[in-house]
Amino acid sequence: MLLLFIAIYLLSNVAVGAWAARRVSTSQDFVLAGRRLPLVLAASVTFATWFGSETIMGAPAMFVEGGIPAVIEEPFGSALCLFLVGAFFARPLYRLNITTFCDYFKIRFGRSAELLSAVMIIPSYFSWIAAQLVAIGIVLSVVTDVPREYCILFSATIVMAYTLLGGMWSISVTDFFHNLIIIIALAVLAVLLWNQVGGWETIQRRTPEGFFRFLPKPTLKDWIEYVAAWFTIGLGSIPQQDIFQRVMAAKTENTSVRASYLASGMYLTIAMLPLFIALSAKLLHPDLPKDNQLIIPNMVMRHGSLPLQVLFFGAVTSAILSVSSGAILAPATVFGENIVKFFRPELTDRELLRTIRWAVVLITIICVWMSTARDTNIFDLVGESSAFSLVSLFVPLTAGIYWKRSNLAGCLWSMGIGLVVWLVCLWLDTDYSPMMWGLLASTVGMVGGSLFSRVKQLEPA
Repeated sequence: MLLLFIAIYLLSNVAVGAWAARRVSTSQDFVLAGRRLPLVLAASVTFATWFGSETIMGAPAMFVEGGIPAVIEEPFGSALCLFLVGAFFARPLYRLNITTFCDYFKIRFGRSAELLSAVMIIPSYFSWIAAQLVAIGIVLSVVTDVPREYCILFSATIVMAYTLLGGMWSISVTDFFHNLIIIIALAVLAVLLWNQVGGWETIQRRTPEGFFRFLPKPTLKDWIEYVAAWFTIGLGSIPQQDIFQRVMAAKTENTSVRASYLASGMYLTIAMLPLFIALSAKLLHPDLPKDNQLIIPNMVMRHGSLPLQVLFFGAVTSAILSVSSGAILAPATVFGENIVKFFRPELTDRELLRTIRWAVVLITIICVWMSTARDTNIFDLVGESSAFSLVSLFVPLTAGIYWKRSNLAGCLWSMGIGLVVWLVCLWLDTDYSPMMWGLLASTVGMVGGSLFSRVKQLEPA
């Protein structure tokens, strides 16, 4: 019976994709839902940007091991990112009427910046998509006892199908209903566990000292790691195409800003539920498997009623698939808009739409391979993805909007040197966060490159 309902959930996604396909006649319809989303849909689809594998499985696994200090990156960093997007980035980008982040780099810095940013954005998504596929593989494997690899392949086929059909339209509509279901499922489960665990006093008594500490220990290394955790998603996910597409799909500039604020508030509150559920499950059922990524699915399977199992697994499956579809569509869009069109500017809109759809297929295949061949720690995969964009794209984007003296030379140096320093620090396994060194190098590259090139221009020939 449980499998039947999950199958219905999955097939409903494909049905929505088929319905949404009737509204897709141009690449703008496919990529940005024609910029016609009202506040409810815009906020829902923005909130659902990351409310998937890391929030429901990755962060709870870290939380039960290390408490609040272990989950600053997610969900707190994600809520910070959505707030900052609304406060500082949504308005100036929406006014440009562009399709991708890379279009902004083309307008502000030039075509070479557009191409380099596209080359950097696309691979930054692979780890993120792989994390979603790993999560859905875990969920379906727990329910069906089918090997995780086969579950990953099946779910990837489903998400690819409805993304190919309806693009952002299908993502927006499915996200709205998935959000309603997942919030209800998590709330019901949290209330049940609250009554069973015995309230807040019992939780405090049974958790280690410092488990709920929000600030780090007073050492330089701890503070650097703490700030890096905030920055990883809080800043690193700002220059990401998936969040850009969801915010830019709103029908007006004010709607895009309000949707970002509303999504940030939803994330900061609703994302607390999986953390509480995982901790309660650990306290109530110490016999659960040691893999904490499985703690919530296993707890629901062992101790939840059939209606609760249907509600939870259906909602979780759908939510992760929605995150996956948006994450796959984003690099596919950049590939078509900023790489293929860079070399073939005469491309018609119909040819562009076909190119983006083929890119969806190729990216899905790559990420299926990554999710089955690499380490399956969801939290690490997501952090890796955000760090990639933080060290290469955040500084050029922000400087381009708010620093008039930034120019092409600074942009290219910032992208290149930030990425290289981060990779070198990863290879050397430095004591302090490689990501922070990469961010610092990216900032130095932007400032130094911009100012030095201006001095060179002023020198007499």
